[in-house]
Amino acid sequence: MTSDLTRLTIAQALESLRKKEFSAVELVTRHVRKMEQLRPLNAFITETAEQAVAAAAESDARIAKGEMRTLEAIPIAMKDLFCTKDIKTTAGSHILGNFIPPYESTVSQKLMDSGTISIGKANLDEFAMGGSNTTSYYGPVENPWRSEKFPDKKLVPGGSSGGSAAAVAAGVAMAATGTDTGGSTRQPASFCGIVGVKPTYGRCSRWGIVAFASSLDQAGVFAKNVEDSALMLEAMSGHDVKDTTSAPQAVPNFAALLKHDLRGVRVGIPKEYRVDGMPQDIIDVWEKGASLLKDAGAEIVEISLPHTKYAVPTYYIIAPAEASSNLARYDGVRYGLRKEGKDLAETYELTRAEGFGAEVKRRIMIGTYCLSAGYYDAYYTKALKIRRLIANDFTEAFKKCDVILTPTAPSSAFAIGENSDDPIKMYLGDVFTIPASLAGLPGMSIPATLDDQGLPLGLQIISRAWDEVGMFRAAYALEQALNFTAKPALAKVAA
Repeated sequence: MTSDLTRLTIAQALESLRKKEFSAVELVTRHVRKMEQLRPLNAFITETAEQAVAAAAESDARIAKGEMRTLEAIPIAMKDLFCTKDIKTTAGSHILGNFIPPYESTVSQKLMDSGTISIGKANLDEFAMGGSNTTSYYGPVENPWRSEKFPDKKLVPGGSSGGSAAAVAAGVAMAATGTDTGGSTRQPASFCGIVGVKPTYGRCSRWGIVAFASSLDQAGVFAKNVEDSALMLEAMSGHDVKDTTSAPQAVPNFAALLKHDLRGVRVGIPKEYRVDGMPQDIIDVWEKGASLLKDAGAEIVEISLPHTKYAVPTYYIIAPAEASSNLARYDGVRYGLRKEGKDLAETYELTRAEGFGAEVKRRIMIGTYCLSAGYYDAYYTKALKIRRLIANDFTEAFKKCDVILTPTAPSSAFAIGENSDDPIKMYLGDVFTIPASLAGLPGMSIPATLDDQGLPLGLQIISRAWDEVGMFRAAYALEQALNFTAKPALAKVAA
């Protein structure tokens, strides 16, 4: 066992807690100390150290009585999009800067019931709108990795769940929650050299998650490896009567089903994912991943997802349209920021003008335009039809394969502010993750290699709806073959 408790995996920590090699208070305190040491990353909006240490003491009492739960005393970061009872929940926005929920989200409650301990609310792009974690009202999050070529440049951790990804990559939290609307767990995982999972839409309850785009939002997981992510997802999953989009599906023991050979498994390689200008490093690691899966017994087959090229524009009609509807509730009347005007209409205008950031305003305007009279059928209805064609592409592809292997992102992490004046370039960063989101399919990113700057690149596994077991098995086999062990320098800070 390592002497640095912040370098342990969840599985290792649970085994050591069972053997009483250290206490829950020691484990949590080490991670809290590291959170304090690495505050310059700005990974957290609200720290909950005092509550975390108190919860750890309760965990020690449970362990002493032989009542240890499945994830007892595991310190995690909670994305500040999940409502947490009596703890500020901001969604990274000024408009919710004083919002303290009187209730707990279903996912965070399930994790607490499993024994996890949240050490803080992780920073994110405002209302989860962004791919860089630079749109947060509370400032950008810094990726713990640095480019070997440009070591002075601070890099983005990806978004929107950048604070969660940075916290796990730096060893501040053993795992973290995220949400994934168009790639917001998978892309940050790729940028930060960790594992990020988006389950099937409906696998986890959305109740208590601040809404962005309701038909796309899904709770997700960040962890150090595939096994830990499987442990977390099992704890988070399950039917919830409070969420009508939550599916009554049985929850498998994902971690117990990981280690399975890939003989007979068909891995699809979509020809449309070879986009113009993609760096050679990404092409090389994609080909390497396919070769390693073949060596593990899988069959590699070429597939076609012909409507892929329409995925990004389709997403950026549907998601803003749903966002414009969801964010109408922030009006300065019921909760959150309120700026008084001479009448109700001016109060609305002043509150929303000051409370929302530029990216949120941009998406509300796009969405409102797409839903307006005369344009609804031309844009929104047509986008829904194309979404169905994209889903049909996957249905046809899965007749020829069991899982799909793609790159996670078209680049490694870029510098903070580098693409902030070019929203289209930012939107294209989700080109490989958006199609699975539109189809409601499970997908995950695992760290694969370092590029020529010494920055991590990820590979994505996509599977059929509800086949997270198949996804995890392929990802685990690939993880073992890749043997990615690199860590960012900041992760080595002594706790």
